[in-house]
Amino acid sequence: MDPLGVVRSGFTTAQQQEGATVPPGPETTADAADGDTVGRPGGPTSRSPRPPARSDAAEASVPADGTDHAGAAENAADRPEPDAADAAKAPVPPPAAAPDGEADPDAVTAAGDPAPRPGGPTRLTRLVRLARREARRSALAAVAGLALTASFPPYDLWPLSFVAVAALALLTRGRTARQGAWTGFAFALPFFFFLLRWLHVVGYDAVFGLSVIEALFIALLGAGLAVTSRLPAWPLWGACLWVAQEWARDRAPFGGFPWGRLAFANTGSPFTPLAALGGAPLVTFAVALTGGLLAYALLAAWRLRAAAGDRVRAVRAALPAVEAAALAAAVVLAGYAVPVPTKAVDTVDIAIVQGNVQNPGMNFLGRPMMILNNHVDATLALAKDIKAGRVKKPDLVIWPENSSDLDPFQYAEAYDRIEEAVRAVGVPVLVGALVDHPGKPGYVDNQGIVWDPVKGPGASYTKQHPVPFGEYVPFRQQLSKVITRLQRVPRDFYPGDHTGVLQIGPARLGDVICFEVAYDEIVHDTVMAGARALVVQTNNATYGRTGQPEQQLAMSRLRAVEHGRAVVTAATSGISAVVAPDGKVLHRSAEFTRDVISTSIPLRDEITVADRAGAAPEWALAMVGLLSCAAAIMIGRRGRPDEKGQQ
Repeated sequence: MDPLGVVRSGFTTAQQQEGATVPPGPETTADAADGDTVGRPGGPTSRSPRPPARSDAAEASVPADGTDHAGAAENAADRPEPDAADAAKAPVPPPAAAPDGEADPDAVTAAGDPAPRPGGPTRLTRLVRLARREARRSALAAVAGLALTASFPPYDLWPLSFVAVAALALLTRGRTARQGAWTGFAFALPFFFFLLRWLHVVGYDAVFGLSVIEALFIALLGAGLAVTSRLPAWPLWGACLWVAQEWARDRAPFGGFPWGRLAFANTGSPFTPLAALGGAPLVTFAVALTGGLLAYALLAAWRLRAAAGDRVRAVRAALPAVEAAALAAAVVLAGYAVPVPTKAVDTVDIAIVQGNVQNPGMNFLGRPMMILNNHVDATLALAKDIKAGRVKKPDLVIWPENSSDLDPFQYAEAYDRIEEAVRAVGVPVLVGALVDHPGKPGYVDNQGIVWDPVKGPGASYTKQHPVPFGEYVPFRQQLSKVITRLQRVPRDFYPGDHTGVLQIGPARLGDVICFEVAYDEIVHDTVMAGARALVVQTNNATYGRTGQPEQQLAMSRLRAVEHGRAVVTAATSGISAVVAPDGKVLHRSAEFTRDVISTSIPLRDEITVADRAGAAPEWALAMVGLLSCAAAIMIGRRGRPDEKGQQ
């Protein structure tokens, strides 16, 4: 039995028996969005000879003889006009009740005419009415959003990710597009607010503003889930829509913000190996499909109530629930069947230097040269340990992003200190520094520079994706007049134009800087350009002890599996870490401590299926999701009567 067939696709049993039912349209009138969809032109229709279903409110207004006001109005010309006395004695039907118990603003008067509505309700009025009627559903959606937050680091309760997806699927099922959008927004706002709470060091207005922007994408997802819930196999279309939502959110606005992807909550779960086949989008798809199937199983189990006392009917009714649950379990366990290659012929010895900062938060830089001196001192201590035989001499040393807080090419003191440390350790050092852009006065480059103990500074990589409002200010002239806080970013960072593949000593490594690790294209292009291992230079001192470093480390774990590469994270204040190609964290530092991690990492040349496929799986799944929405809309429109009352 097909567990996703038409029998359980949202059509009622009565409609199936008639054999000519058209599913309700995904779009409704504004009044339908307010909760009154039955018996109106935009509501569900049927080609069945049965009379259309009435809402409770409509039935309450029909007299006992069965004649409704519409029929009376149509036959008014065939009846004699009542005199004034008869009209006075005629009972006046009460106004129809709205779903929330209040008087329906669309109720008719005693004469059968619509109640006066001067100018009609404004858009704001309709939104207020919608919010009031959706309060309970919105509260449940908010709880589901909070559950999704708990699936991410630092909590790592990954099963809650597909549970939250299931809850959103149930809350949007059978709703109008507008209602689904509102439910999606109610789900997403608390999710992002608490996921991104680390941004409070900048200001809670920044947390709220970014959360609202990101929640708008999931509002569109909610609308899509509501629309496609009328189709057969709706858990499949819903999973594709989750991928489409992330596809859009990862790219807009200002280059996108990928935080909060379902894949990043599942970097240590059974879903993780799927990244080697289709990257983060395939992991998101699998998690969302599991949640949709769970919702389907719960709906099927709920229908078992109708078969109580009838063993045969109960068995038949239980089959859809069992099938959906079995499919969900199969998706979860599918990751165990995916091989994650980890073997490597070559290895390289490395040392990660975490120099630490004195002032966590927005003022982490402290006095000029402070951060640079911390990393120089830690490297000099490493050199002493090497000379004393306490530590094996590495092939290369990695410093974090912004490890030099002054431009070494503009400040001789900074240059000399770096030279001192590199010569003392005697191997190439990847230095993170902010340098003036050579061709754009007033702009800054965020670079990783290969510093050789003999040749000095050499090849470099410039961060391709600066952080909006953190490393550059869009519409600076306009916004700086309104938001004075933006003056904390005195100069804009200039984006790089090439991948970060660098030859550092004996190793060909791929450098990505800070939150670039969240972007599929940047990491993929770096690996395809020949990187045998990945380095993430980062500076999370502003957001220390807020959960943000853990969230970023989770992304490094997923990238390791996705590309079959070891990932080395070097942070100024933590968390510095070494991740194996299978996603396991081999070493990690504590936050706000000076530390040096000495270890060896594998160097691999083989590429994964995800590397070969690139962005194709994401585009394919996203397009399927969008096409399913289009199909649902077209089916719904064919089921509506035209102006002549024909379908």
